[in-house]
Amino acid sequence: MIILVSDTSVLIDLERGGLLELAFSCGLAMVVPDLLYERELASSNGPLLRQLGLGVVALAPNEVIFAQQLRKQIPGLSLPDCFALSCARRSDHALVTGDKLLRTEAQSRQCRVHGLLWLLDQMEMSGKIGATMLYEGLTRISKHPRCRLPKAEVSARLQRWWVQNR
Repeated sequence: MIILVSDTSVLIDLERGGLLELAFSCGLAMVVPDLLYERELASSNGPLLRQLGLGVVALAPNEVIFAQQLRKQIPGLSLPDCFALSCARRSDHALVTGDKLLRTEAQSRQCRVHGLLWLLDQMEMSGKIGATMLYEGLTRISKHPRCRLPKAEVSARLQRWWVQNR
């Protein structure tokens, strides 16, 4: 079983789409590094995320060193992003991010990396989330002014889920 290391943007998008609880109900294992949790989630919806099943993991000393070195090398990445990438380098983990720079860096380091649309596909394939919920959720996400998802891929999924609803 693959463990998904999420960055904050993916969790925010899931919440925007009303899909947060559904994501955790379909058997996906998601974690965040402890530093990311403390800095970006603990004071907002962190307790809810933990209740839903989000794991919070500590990095080993060598993983912390990697994250700190990465932060110095790539100033556009936040330290929480660097912690997420460091965690996702584990053999049974994959990064789930909406951040283009983080995705590019993860790919350059041969790390498994996916985005929100892939995550929605996994939710669909679980058989526990219907096309109606996915359609409505992705519609809400795609209409948000900060949405940066690829329009063609969003349209294809919305079309597929619309047809499945009929």
